[in-house]
Amino acid sequence: MQKNKSPFILDSNYMPSGDQPEAIRQLLEGIDQNKQSQVLMGVTGSGKTFTMANIIAKSGRPTLIMAPNKILAAQLYTEMKQFFPQNHVEYFVSYYDYYQPEAYVPTTDTYIDKDASINDQLDRMRHSATRSLLEYRDVIIVSSVSCLYGLGAPETYAESRVGISVGQNLSVRDVCDILVSLQYKRNDIGFSRGEFRVRGDTLDIFPSHSEDRGWKISFFGNEIEEINEFDILTGQKKVVLDTVTIYPNSHYIMPRPTFNQAVLDIEAELKERLDYFRENKKFLEEQRLSERTKFDLEMLNATGTCRGIENYSRFLSGRKPGEAPPTLFEYLPKDALLFVDESHVSVPQIRGMFRGDRARKDTLVHYGFRLPSCRDNRPLMFEEWDHMRPLSVFVSATPEQWEIEQSRGIVVEQLIRPTGLIDPECIVRPTTNQVDDLMHECKLVIERGGRVLCTTLTKKMAEQLTEYLVEHGIRAKYLHSDVETLERIELIRGLRLGDFDVLVGINLLREGLDIPECELVAILDADKEGFLRSTRSLIQTIGRAARNVNGRVILYADKITASMDAAMSETSRRREKQRAYNLENNITPTSVKKSVFDQVSEDAGPKTDVARKFVYGKDGIMSTDDIKQMIKKMTRDMKKHAENLEFEQATALRDEIKRLQSDLLVLE
Repeated sequence: MQKNKSPFILDSNYMPSGDQPEAIRQLLEGIDQNKQSQVLMGVTGSGKTFTMANIIAKSGRPTLIMAPNKILAAQLYTEMKQFFPQNHVEYFVSYYDYYQPEAYVPTTDTYIDKDASINDQLDRMRHSATRSLLEYRDVIIVSSVSCLYGLGAPETYAESRVGISVGQNLSVRDVCDILVSLQYKRNDIGFSRGEFRVRGDTLDIFPSHSEDRGWKISFFGNEIEEINEFDILTGQKKVVLDTVTIYPNSHYIMPRPTFNQAVLDIEAELKERLDYFRENKKFLEEQRLSERTKFDLEMLNATGTCRGIENYSRFLSGRKPGEAPPTLFEYLPKDALLFVDESHVSVPQIRGMFRGDRARKDTLVHYGFRLPSCRDNRPLMFEEWDHMRPLSVFVSATPEQWEIEQSRGIVVEQLIRPTGLIDPECIVRPTTNQVDDLMHECKLVIERGGRVLCTTLTKKMAEQLTEYLVEHGIRAKYLHSDVETLERIELIRGLRLGDFDVLVGINLLREGLDIPECELVAILDADKEGFLRSTRSLIQTIGRAARNVNGRVILYADKITASMDAAMSETSRRREKQRAYNLENNITPTSVKKSVFDQVSEDAGPKTDVARKFVYGKDGIMSTDDIKQMIKKMTRDMKKHAENLEFEQATALRDEIKRLQSDLLVLE
């Protein structure tokens, strides 16, 4: 453990108990001894997140927590913000709500252009994360595996930041030139993140990392007279500042000399590749590559960017062919910690990311859609990640063999739940009439005020089951990979708050979902052997009911498979161990009591069902016409409040209007 005082302040009413104190002690001892890899095997509900928080607080090291998907990352993010309200807890996931990568299908001669929808809120949070890593020590980054994809080089990003202080000899024009070089845009009419505006001798900046605060810089001649932080909506001054540091509006910022050299290198590779196609009489590929790349070069020279600029990332970052691209891992300090949550899923995910990306790029290169250098715009290879990762703790209820081998067979166990909760009872029922039986069980649970999780094998079945339950008066919603990132998070939150009672999903209902209100987990078609019904998957799914004293699991199956038998046996073993602990310590099991996490985004609110063209609102279902009328009314009310200087009411209405406008765009 560090001798210096930790910068982290853990805010919790609880103290470590059960297996937690020993697990914390062993892991901290390993960190103090610089053990590269450790494994924490903790059952569902044993407080693994609280254990991680204690380790972070006591070690005092900047920390990256990796989760296998955005839902778990968001859940960990909100929990860590609750544990460390005075520290810098950040969220770093892919900023795409929708992403269709560029691809070519030779068999049908079909070219698929890149199509993506960027979420501005997630982009802001990424900027906030990298800024915090470069400025503070008390930083916790919660990320999905997207942190393995290419990002702007940290050295260039850090060198490009500019500090501005009161009394500094700079004119308005000088600061404008600085902002333009950092890829900020001037907008004197509207004002959005990553923009600036000039009004006489004052200049307003909306920083790339900020959510609702801007900087107002006042000048006296060619000198900076005053810097204030202000509310973007109301214009009210909040804090007087002596200095501010402006970070680039893009992670892919680059100095002009680097940019000029990149253009020359692209031209050289283009000439070499065109010669290759010409020599091999591939004239179609030659023409295709020539037209596309020359157009990109013209755009780069004219605007500094182009569509698909990431395909030239190797030249822009100055890396050598085949060299690992810069990622979030290069922003981490050398003494950072890495927690790989649900490692039995995360590690195989990392292992498979590179190969899928490479196969797609090879096809694009072979048929003349991209230069060979596009292959270097890729996620880290597994070996690169393994070499680059800092001191690591792999966290899972069912760790894989690789993690155990990396820790040299030493596994820190956390099998006792401080609440005394026992693993749920597992009941096997036939698949005949499984949906009607499930509906009956749901009604019983709902009458007691509980919640239900139900897992299916396909997206279509999840949607159809949800529709069937709703038709029969049960408040149900579905959750799968087609649901947008922040909407998934709000669905979990809505379930906990009681906005609806049954959540139907596929594998998204397995690892790490923390829903103490869940009294029943139903696994449909449990005897269909495969990834979703393997021993490890079943154990994880069963664990979703382990946070409630009334937790039960119903497995609908016509036969008990080897996976089912192994999962139920392991569950029984853990039940007996917990029972013995409870008896020895005179503990009466109690359900986990946990506050519902806050919204991750200011845009969270009524949710959209695109297929059915309506919005789930607080007062029921809203159509597109309803939304338009509501927006008009709220806009009038917002302006009225603003004129009366009632800024709090105006701000609340502005946020609601933004939510409704977002839903309207999706539906239309």
